[in-house]
Amino acid sequence: MVTDPRTDEELVESARQSPEGDLRAFDELVRRHEKRVLANCRYLTRSPDDSEDLAQEVFVKAFFGLARFEGRSQFRTWIQRIKANHCLNFLRSSKKGKSFVDVDTPGLDGIDELQVAPMAHRNIEAGETRDVVRAVLESMPDTLRIPLILRDLDDMSYQEIADSLELGLSAVKMRIKRGREMFREIYEQVPVGPDGEAMERE
Repeated sequence: MVTDPRTDEELVESARQSPEGDLRAFDELVRRHEKRVLANCRYLTRSPDDSEDLAQEVFVKAFFGLARFEGRSQFRTWIQRIKANHCLNFLRSSKKGKSFVDVDTPGLDGIDELQVAPMAHRNIEAGETRDVVRAVLESMPDTLRIPLILRDLDDMSYQEIADSLELGLSAVKMRIKRGREMFREIYEQVPVGPDGEAMERE
């Protein structure tokens, strides 16, 4: 298959100007980003059965929202924001009665110890031990896993995450710090086979 040489921005503009029914430019955007969106839908929801439908719905929203895309961020960033909000809405609707409890602690802003190096993002981007990363993320509680994914996989700012989860900024920073620590602790304990896949414990 011939690779389309156009940038995402050029494809967005082409998709906007294409006559009705001509989806070639948008289809190329979907092809480029669908694997990451699908993976992140699964990481956020822990639901393989729902993640494919959610990913498709994300791209449908993006298609009908192209006219509102102002190009102030990259298309990849924009689609990730749509995905994050869509999956969070799904989680809220499927877990009625549950909420993200605010554990806001005063005075945490600017503390160096909160700047723990991202772990999940680096491993996923490297394409190594993907199954291990997924298993570790799925084993984490929602209160730590979701903020961690939004920060390290979706590159959302702390304030954007706070707004999305309706939490205080300090609480978000602390949860991401704790999430990275928990991810590292669990990740280092998972036995890995020679093929890089997680092995079942006996």
